[in-house]
Amino acid sequence: MQKATEHTFFATFVDTIVEAKSLEELVRPLLDLLEVVTGLDSTYMTTIDEAAGVQHVVYARNSRRLQIPEGITVPWQDTLCKRALDEGRAYTDDVANCWDDSEAAKALGIATYASTPIRTSDGALQGTLCAASDERKPLREGAERVLQMFSHLIGQQIERERLMRALQEANTQLAHHSLTDAVTGLPNRRALVDAIVRRLHRRDRLGDYVWLAFIDLDGFKQINDTHGHDIGDQFLVAIANALAHCHRGDDFTARLGGDEFVVVGNTESDDAESHAALLARLDAATKGQFKLGTEVINYAGPSIGLVFAKADDSEPEALIARADAAMYSVKRQRATARAQQ
Repeated sequence: MQKATEHTFFATFVDTIVEAKSLEELVRPLLDLLEVVTGLDSTYMTTIDEAAGVQHVVYARNSRRLQIPEGITVPWQDTLCKRALDEGRAYTDDVANCWDDSEAAKALGIATYASTPIRTSDGALQGTLCAASDERKPLREGAERVLQMFSHLIGQQIERERLMRALQEANTQLAHHSLTDAVTGLPNRRALVDAIVRRLHRRDRLGDYVWLAFIDLDGFKQINDTHGHDIGDQFLVAIANALAHCHRGDDFTARLGGDEFVVVGNTESDDAESHAALLARLDAATKGQFKLGTEVINYAGPSIGLVFAKADDSEPEALIARADAAMYSVKRQRATARAQQ
């Protein structure tokens, strides 16, 4: 390359490295530069799935007659890339004689071919970086070294994006765990507070009512003591599932911890009939016979405190506390009734 061309090449190369934020933003300019360096008409990058036995052309640049279709998938065993890799042959201008059994090369009309593998730092083969022409052409001086440099950069970018995806997945899982009860899989108190805030905002917009039911599992300690903590945990999961299955609309159920659950929802009225219907639905869902493995528990039901948010209610914790107090009132009444029997 002449000095002016070299200066343009390196300026473009540096800009590409600095500005690329994704694999595509890195590879496409490199394919342009690769054409300049190799003097060949088509440049392309592939990925390889050795387990499936296929190779994909991910990005391609074609400047003359030879057209390497972007997006095609070909059998890995038939590719020039595999032959070049197996033989350690990075370049040939006589494809027809070197690899006359390649149907892909014949179909595309490739006469000159150069490639280098793309690997990650652990040596795993990810794909190839290639240049080709339908004419016999010599490979320009230094082109093989540039191919290797570019493939190394691409391998690093693949690894970087893989790491970023792993970090994003880890962050998503952490966020999920921070809002989820480990035993039942239900949302936890933190998620519940957020849900109440959203429903209070909805009430302010639409004029409906927010209700909240505080549920305490009477007799849960006895279940643990009689059947063991594993069965106790299974019972908590069964109650969680029962509450989730009795939802109406966008009702929201959370576990506060221990034997305490909360269900929150919106309704169009807050009259005595609505109150009774909600209590009946929650009571029916949480009492009865529960089959837990080889154990069967006949459960008389929990204490449920149900409240509706007042017009000026805006604090989720205050609403939870009011429902908690309502639940304890119910619990005392049930205890008195049992004592009188």
